[in-house]
Amino acid sequence: MNRLIALLDALAEHSGRLVAWLTYGMVLLTVLTVALRYGFRLSFTALGEGVSYLFAMVFMLGAAYTLKHDDHVRVDVLYRKLSPRGQAWVNLLGTLLFLWPVMGLILWLSTDYVLASWSLLEGSREPGGLPFVYLLKSLLWVMPALMILQGLADVLRSIAILRGATPAPADHLRTEV
Repeated sequence: MNRLIALLDALAEHSGRLVAWLTYGMVLLTVLTVALRYGFRLSFTALGEGVSYLFAMVFMLGAAYTLKHDDHVRVDVLYRKLSPRGQAWVNLLGTLLFLWPVMGLILWLSTDYVLASWSLLEGSREPGGLPFVYLLKSLLWVMPALMILQGLADVLRSIAILRGATPAPADHLRTEV
């Protein structure tokens, strides 16, 4: 079980670190867009859309990494005061009752939307825009899939803790008793 937890954690870690590099591209494209617009009075639709695409990729593909590092918004008033077993229960129930159902709903509700986009190989509606809207919309499948997999790592880790075993460590679990 620890090997599977470590493998799933590694997937989230690598995807998050890869996505972090996209933020540099997003900043560079933004600077270029602003410099061209205000310095040379030039505007390119593809550059503006490129910034939006990169932002969507950072947000959607970085979600599992954020979950792995426990950086999602949470009401921490009680959670941080709980024992590791109490935190394991919160993580287990939160994943089973909230994370997985919501991610499943996103997958289900986005299926027709994504498939329609792929059937048209949808591109930008703007002249000079990017032709890959269908790939961008595919993030609606990739993000929940990554979140479900990271949720599985958290579920397995929580079960191990509740059974008294020592699971593969995660960055966000407490070490003090």
